[in-house]
Amino acid sequence: MQTIRGFRDILPEHIALWQKVEKVAIDLFEAFGFKEIRIPVLEKTQLFARSIGEATDIVEKEMYTFADRKGDKLTLRPEATASIVRSYIQHKMYATDPVRKFFMTGPMFRRERPQKGRYRQFYQIDAEVFGVESGFIDSQLIYLLNELFKRLGLTGLSAHINSLGCPKCRPSFQKALLEFLELKKDKLCDNCLRRIDKNPLRILDCKGQDCHAAIKDAPATLDYLCNDCSEHFDLVKTTLEEQGVDFIVDKTLVRGLDYYTRTAWEILTDSLGAQSAVAGGGRYDGLVKELGGPDTPAIGFAIGFDRLVEVMEQISQNPSDSGLDLFIISIGDIAMKKGYLWSCELNQAGISTEIDYRGKSLKALMKRANKFNARYVLIVGETEINQNAAVLRNMNTKDQDSIDIDTLIPELIKIFK
Repeated sequence: MQTIRGFRDILPEHIALWQKVEKVAIDLFEAFGFKEIRIPVLEKTQLFARSIGEATDIVEKEMYTFADRKGDKLTLRPEATASIVRSYIQHKMYATDPVRKFFMTGPMFRRERPQKGRYRQFYQIDAEVFGVESGFIDSQLIYLLNELFKRLGLTGLSAHINSLGCPKCRPSFQKALLEFLELKKDKLCDNCLRRIDKNPLRILDCKGQDCHAAIKDAPATLDYLCNDCSEHFDLVKTTLEEQGVDFIVDKTLVRGLDYYTRTAWEILTDSLGAQSAVAGGGRYDGLVKELGGPDTPAIGFAIGFDRLVEVMEQISQNPSDSGLDLFIISIGDIAMKKGYLWSCELNQAGISTEIDYRGKSLKALMKRANKFNARYVLIVGETEINQNAAVLRNMNTKDQDSIDIDTLIPELIKIFK
């Protein structure tokens, strides 16, 4: 039996970096006032069709959708924002306090073509803010992402930012864009031709080389912003400048989902040489109302967990396990029982230990201790039992000390605490 194509196991030797990213992210999010939320992996299909957009690749081609026994159409979540908005509305969170900050981590599902760094079950770190219209929160989320990646050791960070306008100013931009696209129809792919009437903005996100070349001189949203959107974007830019966040105004940047308005961004890093995106986000002020809630401004971002860990694995000098505190070598039945009891007691005290129960030789067990990258090895056999003293070996310095068995546990706790 093998995993499904595009799905994978994350093995113990790789999990240390995943846990590190989660811990650093959670600590930072909580410091910025975010609360964790956990949402279902399965939702009604209509939630994603309405929020993401009927004319997007995700809804048209990539979602895992099926009918349950009653015939209801259900979908494995392809992204988190729609589900968090649904939860915000369903539980009437806006009634007690419309301003909410959430974060979550977990798997998403899209039936894309599997390739390096991209999977059909992939993981995201997601953060969302409801009830704040000010551009300061846009800047704060970009600043937060920049700080997170710095703490994780990424270098050469830059934010590509753009404003997509709002329902008040976007129609004039779309009119200019449609006029431009009419002249380029013979150079556009079938997907883009189909989108001209449904959602022309999505054409700017096409990854096809021919389309990319055809639309390089397309009108930019920045040239059609209303006064409110222009002032909002100016506040975002000046705030980021004051905070020392490197950014580039990228007029070609659009997000791939229909619900985005105003500020949109991607965070890029050159940690691997060439620039690569590790996070993206934006404002979606109309989505809460679109899904049946009150008119509520909202904004958020998602981090590609798989891609981020892949980058960190390549820049980390020790990407795997950080090491075991103590490996216990017990030789003989009496020593084995003592070693087992010590191991459990030390584990309970928060000290990581391993013990091998197979009766291997001292030489073989020392090799196994090295495989665990153990900081210390505790050796106890018949001789040590008779002398009432175990041998503690520092695996870095190779120094050895004798510890009285009667006071062994408190002595070891002192060393490791």
